[in-house]
Amino acid sequence: MNKRLYFNTLVAALGGFLFGFDTAVISGTISSIKTFFVLDDVQLGWAVSAALIGCIAGAFFAGKPADYFGRKKMLISLALIYLISALGSGLADQFITFVIFRIMGGVAVGASSVLAPMFISEIAPPKNRGKLAMSFQLLLVIGILLAFFSNYLIAASFTNAWRWMLLSEAIPATLFLILAFFLEQSPRWLVKIKNYDKAQLTVERLNPNESASEIINEIKISLTEEMGNRHISVMKKPFLRLILIGFFVGMFNQLTGINVIMYYAPTIFLSAGFSDDSSLMQTVIIGATNLLFTVIAMLLIDRVGRKFLLLTGAVGMSVFLGLFSYLYLQGINHSYLLLFSLVGFIIFFASSQGAVIWVLLAEMFPNSIRARGASIGSFSHWVFNFLIALSFPVISAQIGIGYVFILFTVSTILSIYFYHRYIKETKGKTLEEIGENSKV
Repeated sequence: MNKRLYFNTLVAALGGFLFGFDTAVISGTISSIKTFFVLDDVQLGWAVSAALIGCIAGAFFAGKPADYFGRKKMLISLALIYLISALGSGLADQFITFVIFRIMGGVAVGASSVLAPMFISEIAPPKNRGKLAMSFQLLLVIGILLAFFSNYLIAASFTNAWRWMLLSEAIPATLFLILAFFLEQSPRWLVKIKNYDKAQLTVERLNPNESASEIINEIKISLTEEMGNRHISVMKKPFLRLILIGFFVGMFNQLTGINVIMYYAPTIFLSAGFSDDSSLMQTVIIGATNLLFTVIAMLLIDRVGRKFLLLTGAVGMSVFLGLFSYLYLQGINHSYLLLFSLVGFIIFFASSQGAVIWVLLAEMFPNSIRARGASIGSFSHWVFNFLIALSFPVISAQIGIGYVFILFTVSTILSIYFYHRYIKETKGKTLEEIGENSKV
């Protein structure tokens, strides 16, 4: 692998950084925006989940524009949307304005979750594709950590801190916007528009140790098949089964409760009796753990495979989610055992589902339906993310946080059977080989 390949991977993965930053930064603003906009529990759920409406739309509709305009132009557009959203939401004086700009940012997040891993998987050599595609997840968790950390620093340094927390996203968004202009085009997209010379040149620049002509021929064959199948519905055989698997991958990812922790961690710790400063610092600990074990997963994914990580992670998450539920229901407040249980959950999530989901969704579908399939899997992820984020303040107020986490525990246990039964290993295979195997 050469510097040009690393550069393109890193820049595309900045979409993941902003994904993570945008997801986590809202957690530090919840109490302030509730007071500033005078929100009840239902409205607070909307404030937190508004971006997820945009995520659903961005994830679902990202595939076709990416096929028409190319991955590079779409990533440039997403960087601009991130920037506008950060400025607009941070400066908003009315709740409806705040919601509109958060939805706009959500569109960029949802589309990034599809397009950045797709772009990386299309430029990466097969033997290193898992590691490179996971750079999206690595930058995502770095974004989460920096959002938590900047929230902690800003809360102690500024008046109207919630505005500065949201405005701080404009800095990485501007960097992404500038660097995205220097990206290569996806060789697969170049072949699709019949620009074969540039496609071959791009492959030679990004993967000089690979046979460019062989790669181009494989892409041509898969695109010919794709054109022959373009009018075939993905909701019918032979693709329906794979589409449903992708849908459930997205669903089970969210039914672990991961984004309840990312969005509401300070609120959860406050409800357990911790102070404001302590609650924000504990989110930094969670973010740091998330980053460390994502790096570990990056080192493992191309060695032990995607399926092994999913299964071991689901077992570990079930244990620590159950422990958190027990501690909370027993009223063990002000106890760092609560933090320990959430950190244990994050260890297993970051080294399994957190690391694997975007790689898997970018790989698991045949080339003929990859864009649509990845969009549907990501769409499922964001729909359940939205429903959980919207309903958590209301449901937890009715039945209690401990019982909500029991539901997460049960769904994570169920996912163990699903991953064992339906997920096929994709490590070390070309996208074309994966497409052929998926038909069996």
